[in-house]
Amino acid sequence: MDHTAYLEALKTTSKGSERSFPDEEFHQRRQRVSRAMDEAGLDALLITNPAEINYLTGYRTFEVSVHAALVFQPDFCFLQVPSIETGPATATALADTISGYRWEAIHTVVEPLCEALQGCRAIGINPWSNGFRPGLLRELEQRLGAERLKDSAGLLDTVRLVKTDAELERLRESARMTEIGLAAATEVIKPGVDENTIAAEGARALLAAGSEFMSLQPIVVSGPRSSVIHLNHQQRIVEEGDPVFLEFGAVRHRYTAPMMRTAVAGTPTSEMQRINDTCHQLHDVLARTMTPGNRFDDAAAAADEVLAPVADRAFFSGVYGYSVGAQFPPSWVEGTGFIARGEKRLFRPGMVFHLPLCLRLPGQWGIGMSNTLVIGENGAVPITHNDWKLAERG
Repeated sequence: MDHTAYLEALKTTSKGSERSFPDEEFHQRRQRVSRAMDEAGLDALLITNPAEINYLTGYRTFEVSVHAALVFQPDFCFLQVPSIETGPATATALADTISGYRWEAIHTVVEPLCEALQGCRAIGINPWSNGFRPGLLRELEQRLGAERLKDSAGLLDTVRLVKTDAELERLRESARMTEIGLAAATEVIKPGVDENTIAAEGARALLAAGSEFMSLQPIVVSGPRSSVIHLNHQQRIVEEGDPVFLEFGAVRHRYTAPMMRTAVAGTPTSEMQRINDTCHQLHDVLARTMTPGNRFDDAAAAADEVLAPVADRAFFSGVYGYSVGAQFPPSWVEGTGFIARGEKRLFRPGMVFHLPLCLRLPGQWGIGMSNTLVIGENGAVPITHNDWKLAERG
């Protein structure tokens, strides 16, 4: 049985059996995207980003390194996946046509896409997408004409930034599981325990609580390693007085609500407490200014004032918040919006942000605390529940 026959057989046995949401949820999303396309004068979108394909069809898989594409038109969805992905596509995706190509022969994807786009004069593409391959762009320009391919980067971002009620419910489910994992990992922190043991307990609790495969595995770093951004557990033994930084994100149908906590294997120093208090103050000023009608830049400017007293000695990434929603490895960052200086977008009800408030003293340690918040009519409300205390473990 080849992949074509496999696909046909699955249509009668597994079609839609793993779908994340009712069909009506996808119809509502597609209507929002169709309105944005109409305003932009586009006949179709050619989408290669796994999270964007998921948003419009529900397609999900753990294999996102291969080429997949969606030709989206207001009245028709053509989903193209490799032969090894015809199963997940049939079980999870709402699409009018699912087309498989030989996994080992990626050059064969071009002709079916050109056929699906044949009658479209203005085709929106995102050349900045992490799934858009230069070879594919070159072939499409040659066959369809470069003038038909329109840069539509940001069109889907604007729609995806505002979550539906169903998406918010998935994020709340993730938040509940994330908190369970962090609590379990914190309980095993003490001098003499290694980082991998802490991460293992957190992962066990996340999975036992119901998390699906995660976009980022649990992050655990201790002592001086916590002062270096984006390291992860590497069997280091926790020593007396070490801060232990944790950042977890459980997944419910690809939706992640992350959270950071820091515990200390012993008693925190006064400097650790001051840095932790700064993280808490940053969170509170951001929550107050993340209100509908304010710009992302307004919230970042208010946070800059709180950060100023420690800005010279503590490293901060410069991004006070990033949007979260449905995403795939290797990141839970949705990438549709960032709370940072110069960002002119306006906050709107239904947007969801993780605030990665981690301050690092190079060579010493880092303290990170965070929440995921949803923008309501009157401001930002946490859906994770950080107590803002440096847990003392020993």
